[in-house]
Amino acid sequence: MQKQDPYAALRFKEFNIFLLVRFFLVFGWSMQFIVIEWEVYSITKDPWSLGLIGLMEVIPAVSMALFAGHIVDQREKRNLLAICIAFFSLISFGLFLLTSPEITANWSQKSVLYSIYGLVFFGGFLRSFFGPTIFSLVALIVPKKIYPNAATWSSSTWQTATILGPAFAGFTINWIGVHWSLCVIFALVLLSFLILFFIPKKPILNPKIGENVWKSLGEGIKFVASEKAVLGALTLDMIAVLFGGAVALLPVFAQDILEVGSQGFGMLRAAPAVGAVLTMLVTAYIPISKNAGLKLLGAIFGFGVCIIIFGLSTMFWISLIALFFSGVFDGVSMVIRQTILQLKTPDEMRGRVASVNSMFVGSSNELGAFESGLTAKLMGTVTAVVFGGTMTLITVITTGLISPTFRNLDLTEDVKAHEALES
Repeated sequence: MQKQDPYAALRFKEFNIFLLVRFFLVFGWSMQFIVIEWEVYSITKDPWSLGLIGLMEVIPAVSMALFAGHIVDQREKRNLLAICIAFFSLISFGLFLLTSPEITANWSQKSVLYSIYGLVFFGGFLRSFFGPTIFSLVALIVPKKIYPNAATWSSSTWQTATILGPAFAGFTINWIGVHWSLCVIFALVLLSFLILFFIPKKPILNPKIGENVWKSLGEGIKFVASEKAVLGALTLDMIAVLFGGAVALLPVFAQDILEVGSQGFGMLRAAPAVGAVLTMLVTAYIPISKNAGLKLLGAIFGFGVCIIIFGLSTMFWISLIALFFSGVFDGVSMVIRQTILQLKTPDEMRGRVASVNSMFVGSSNELGAFESGLTAKLMGTVTAVVFGGTMTLITVITTGLISPTFRNLDLTEDVKAHEALES
């Protein structure tokens, strides 16, 4: 087997353009979510309102996910992503208008709050298209044999954006306020839209164009259910993220428990992503395909321990370190999961499989925000976070005990097969 080239995917010009588009898009999206969280909690002073943000996004994202996957498999990917970004820019511009002095002076706080929830809700519909489109597009840009390396760099770019986005949001809220922070987000989204057109249109690889939507959806679900590696990874990560969604309560910790203000909030929000991106960069040099199942179980277990430590901490630096290491473990989990999906999914089904992935994992972030907001309302903030971390540990232990097949999952042969196929 050839020595791994850590920069294999970066040697393709279109992939570098793709990474730039994804960076600006995710930077703007993650920054926008933080600004919205801050503004909503500032209006309500109620952790339940933070849970509602997640609920408003997850309902349309889940309900539309499978249909979005079908549409993605039937359409040209570059232009479809351009349409998604264009609509995202409209949502960002709407939030910018909602926080303008003219609106806030003449509208009631309740009207502004409900309008924010409304735009988040429509953003959930839009989000159901983003994941499948991006997942499908990257597979058309790089050869199959470097999918693991492309997954590492793509995930690293995503995490880097989620480092800088929340941190920058925390600082811009302090420097220029919520309103102009949203203007910056709008500009970033427009920039990603323009850069995208440096990638040429791509062929549609699905041989069943025009297939009945229900039959198409059934095939996607059947594939995921029958592919145990994919199903196991998605289920495990969904449960872990669902119960480990402590980041949704960070405004409460920053303002009321740790008392560190908007700058401290930005640091806390960025800490997990810092840990994750450093881990992902290491995996570009040290492949983690061997014993992937065991490594995924260990990573999510470590994530749960870090969430418990964060929940119990009353010291800023301990909380920061706990969140950093939660990101380290999450980074390992993300690279393994993306590698499994890229290696195991046929080209013509990428949109539908990515949609199921978004239902399992992507939407579990919002469900986790809702679960955290609800349990914080019922149990108290600290108890809610510790409960979530504990449930994550129980999930990992249970999965490891009852599923030896997943525990022994190894991707080494899959990687070798793709290398042999394209050599």
